[in-house]
Amino acid sequence: MGIASRGPRSEVLYLNDKEIILTPEGLAKLQQELDELKTVHRREVNDRIRQAKEYGDLSENAEYEDAKQEQAFIEGRILRIESMIRNARIIDQSEYAAGEVHLGAVVKVKDLKNDENYEFTIVGSAEADPPNQRISNESPLGGALMGHKKGDVVDVTTPRGVVKYRIEQIKANGSAKKVKKAS
Repeated sequence: MGIASRGPRSEVLYLNDKEIILTPEGLAKLQQELDELKTVHRREVNDRIRQAKEYGDLSENAEYEDAKQEQAFIEGRILRIESMIRNARIIDQSEYAAGEVHLGAVVKVKDLKNDENYEFTIVGSAEADPPNQRISNESPLGGALMGHKKGDVVDVTTPRGVVKYRIEQIKANGSAKKVKKAS
């Protein structure tokens, strides 16, 4: 993709919008956040700006400055989410070989050193949320697991050294639909 102008609202030029890999749930969450930002948060911050203007001198009005900063954050987030949705590729389970770790798969692994089991969903980097067991295919562990089968032992290079994991189970995420491109 080349340079694309985003119209009169913004003079910002976006270079090479990156494809964003999402689960159907991740796309729905982004669409919900976008809707909320546009309908609720925009209105709230505009009300705050209007009220702050009523206080008079804007040069020394902290409430006005805070509201303007929040407005800039909201507008930036809206632009970012719109870009992510526009460049989304939805995970399609049918694109992957059965029994292999792939995007959208739920993988159960065993750390062979400490004999502990972990379960992760492999997602694109935009949806990664390690505390909630959603790891990116671009992370060291996610990348090492990709393409492997049940019973395979994979070496993962981490800051604490190489860790060996055995793949105990691979489940396709049943909620992933056969959809290619977000609209």
